[in-house]
Amino acid sequence: MPNHVAEAANATTDHAPAPAGTAAASGDFAQTASVEGTTARPGADAWTPPSWEDIVRTHSARVYRLAYRLSGNPHDADDITQEVFVRVFRSLSSYTPGTFEGWLHRITTNLFLDMVRRRQRIRFEGLADDAAERLPGRELSPAQAYDDAHFDADVQQALDALAPEFRAAVVLCDIEGLSYEEIATTLGVKLGTVRSRIHRGRSQLRAALRHRAPRTPADREDIPGCASVQR
Repeated sequence: MPNHVAEAANATTDHAPAPAGTAAASGDFAQTASVEGTTARPGADAWTPPSWEDIVRTHSARVYRLAYRLSGNPHDADDITQEVFVRVFRSLSSYTPGTFEGWLHRITTNLFLDMVRRRQRIRFEGLADDAAERLPGRELSPAQAYDDAHFDADVQQALDALAPEFRAAVVLCDIEGLSYEEIATTLGVKLGTVRSRIHRGRSQLRAALRHRAPRTPADREDIPGCASVQR
């Protein structure tokens, strides 16, 4: 494992306890690097934790992408991503098998919300020159690279303008594809709260992106100078 992460993990004294209703990797993780959507095997006697390096290699790209959509900048996304895997390193051995990605979603989102609450008045300094090398295996798959390259800058700017709680709900629902129930578990809030945050967040996004909506003929007639180009 990278020295800087191992040192940070050893220096970290606070556990990231497993949230109720979510879990880590399944017993099948020992045979495969992908644990997407897996749950514990019925009747499994024991769970052998996967190697931390396998977890980082398999999940760091997705964790970074979520952290970036939430934070809106690569510096904070790097910090959140590193802290997520430090927390995983410290608490993996005591984690109950279940849905692993749900656990990562919750850690990532909670770290983002904690950062917003704790650092609103702090000016962030630039990362070290080797920051991009702090975590291994963050190369995006072709599909992920395509999605990121085609993620509209206007949309990211509109997301950044949302209140953090609304932004988290919208990103988890509309970008990460979680269900309302999964978001409620991830955020630790009631289902009605999730629905309200998503509704209000989407409404604010529509208002922020209204300038991009196609204009109707009636709209064009109201704009000075447009009448001359009507056919």
